[in-house]
Amino acid sequence: MIEIDEDARLDALYQLNLLDTSPNEAFDRVTRMAAQLFGLPIAAVSLTDRDRQWFKSRVGVEHTSIPREKAPCGAVAESNELLVVPDLLDDPCYRNSVLASQGVRFYAGAPLVTREGFGLGALCVLGTEPRTVTEHELAALNDLAQIVMSQIELQHAFGRIDPLSGLPNRTQFLDDVGDLERDHPGEDRIAVLLDLLRADELDQGMRVMGPSYIDEMVQDRARLIRAMLDDGQTAYHVAATQFAVLVRRGVDNAAFLAHLPALVERFKEQTRKQFVVTPVVGAAPFTLGAISAVDVLRCANGAVQDARTAGLSVSVYSASSDSVYKRSFALLNDFSYALRQEDQVRLVFQPRIELGSGRIIGAEALLRWRHPQMGDISPAEFIPIIEKTALAKQATAWVMDTALRQLGAWTRSGLDCRLSLNVSAANLEESDFVESAGHALQRHDIAPELVELEITESAFMANTRQTMDTLNGLRDQGFALAIDDFGTGYSSLAYLQRLPATVLKIDRSFIRDLSPKDPKTVALVRSMLTLSRDMGYRVVAEGVEQQEAADLLLAMGCEEAQGYLFSRPLEAWDFEELLCRSTGTKPLLTAVA
Repeated sequence: MIEIDEDARLDALYQLNLLDTSPNEAFDRVTRMAAQLFGLPIAAVSLTDRDRQWFKSRVGVEHTSIPREKAPCGAVAESNELLVVPDLLDDPCYRNSVLASQGVRFYAGAPLVTREGFGLGALCVLGTEPRTVTEHELAALNDLAQIVMSQIELQHAFGRIDPLSGLPNRTQFLDDVGDLERDHPGEDRIAVLLDLLRADELDQGMRVMGPSYIDEMVQDRARLIRAMLDDGQTAYHVAATQFAVLVRRGVDNAAFLAHLPALVERFKEQTRKQFVVTPVVGAAPFTLGAISAVDVLRCANGAVQDARTAGLSVSVYSASSDSVYKRSFALLNDFSYALRQEDQVRLVFQPRIELGSGRIIGAEALLRWRHPQMGDISPAEFIPIIEKTALAKQATAWVMDTALRQLGAWTRSGLDCRLSLNVSAANLEESDFVESAGHALQRHDIAPELVELEITESAFMANTRQTMDTLNGLRDQGFALAIDDFGTGYSSLAYLQRLPATVLKIDRSFIRDLSPKDPKTVALVRSMLTLSRDMGYRVVAEGVEQQEAADLLLAMGCEEAQGYLFSRPLEAWDFEELLCRSTGTKPLLTAVA
């Protein structure tokens, strides 16, 4: 019966996840108060493990534990009662104890008891001289012990322990890293982050098995991770399907990191029968005090994402990769503000040339951004970032409004010009995009046939119902639709039969090096042109940089082209001047973009 009670007591202690954790100021404050109250040099929050007394907090003692045998705190945990030993050398039970051998003569301890009645240990004070205590002192020591238990229960019940896994959570991880920074500044650690599964695996599991899928998986993995830990290590449940462990960095860090892939494989092997998951590990080496606890987790999570992107089981944090993501995030944050300023974003215009006559018949409006601190940001960098967010709608609205305002000015001044504008895949999923595009035409009094909307091949191929409804709606309003970057998609050409587009733009990757010396590329481009013309598309070649490429395209029947051979993208006034020279008219200086 006694052994069963001890097992239950130990289980209650272990569930609190206090043993072998870092010192904590909340406990240290109480320990210091106890020592000051009694005027004694030594005080401790002592937890009674199976064979040791481990000090969660201590004053006046260097070591973190002593054997449980003949330790007065062990007796307090077993009895749940106050214990006072005026002189250990006069007590037959403790005169041969470790404490007595270290010069301790006086002991007083108040029990730390859970709500269920399990004794965890004691808040104790110790002196090197025999001593008696007053009732007032004992009452105060007992009150302080209750404060310690309240702190333990608060940490466990409110935001410190994940109720599903039973492991310390993200908040506790951050606090523990902070405590380590205080006590061991300059020491090296490695944050190891285990990510259980990909987002699509999570979605599929939830859809097929319901919410209990996550609960069972997390509980199963938490048990397995606890079993894998070395002595003194703590696992943290830092996100829904992520666990973290802090590892002390040794001399042979390379050997440790090389061991991680085998650890992931072991994890897979032991869980494969129950759940289909693809776990990966991200490792972030860091120095205590050199980086915040939040950044430690962020870096480890960045390594996890790098592992998933690269198809690896393990990835180590890369500062260079992290700087790229930081820059991307900064650009994303700044772009919305830039759209509201007059001096950051603007449109430039790249002429479209009729190959047969050499005449400028239109232009593609292209977005440019000059960041006040970073300078000119390449559209190849910032456009893919914003296209994945709600900013895509704002950006397209800004481009359309600005471009149509400029086109209106040119048209009213007698210049004959068509403008093509880029539309993202996200825009095609907007339920009100057709309506907003129509309102833009009306607002600037523009005929829809003067506007061509360019949509990438991959966006066309999404072929969702909303996408097709949007495309058909734009066509019905009179917009010309162009397939941009043709040839870079991964779908059958059969989709060309279903799309309401009338213009096809061959991607620059096929045109840039087009030369008679490369018969395979020539044959490929000729096939594209023949197929497109036979299906009723007007063809534009992008990225023409060499005269021999232009000559080949003209000979193959390509109608239009654009590229650096003819002109780089121009500011609005420069394009206007070039357009006037091309048509033999006088520049009108009506640029407004």
